[in-house]
Amino acid sequence: MTAQMHLPHLFSRAGAVSALTIAAVGGTLLTPGSAAEAHAISSHAHKALKVAASKKGSPYRYGATGPSRFDCSGLTLYSYKKAGKKLPRTAQQQYNRTRHISASHRQRGDLVFFHAGGAVYHVGIYAGNGKIWHSPKTGDVVRLVKIWTKSVKYGRVR
Repeated sequence: MTAQMHLPHLFSRAGAVSALTIAAVGGTLLTPGSAAEAHAISSHAHKALKVAASKKGSPYRYGATGPSRFDCSGLTLYSYKKAGKKLPRTAQQQYNRTRHISASHRQRGDLVFFHAGGAVYHVGIYAGNGKIWHSPKTGDVVRLVKIWTKSVKYGRVR
């Protein structure tokens, strides 16, 4: 089979036309997880991610917004504030304020919202490779963990 015969199986008709058009004009395609994708994240998202990572080991405290103790939404609020973006206080309010995106479009620095039914109950900052920085619960500390459930939604801070 020739490569041309595989194209219909690899791309939708519109996707193939777009990819071929980009290739014809010398453009670059960004694929999830590629080095090019890493450069595509906004500077505020990149800075917020670095701030969250710098808080590794900081203890959880309900209602705390830093600089040395955090609850989950307090860590995201603090990290984005240091990056020059304002977020509301709670995980649900933060979800309501972000631009909602699909898992396939998530980027490092996006917010990851954990939900049960329609209610958001936890938030972290996407670090790439299926992991987040978060402040989990009383008795724990800010840490990097693998996302443990499929009941998540993604939001991009505007």
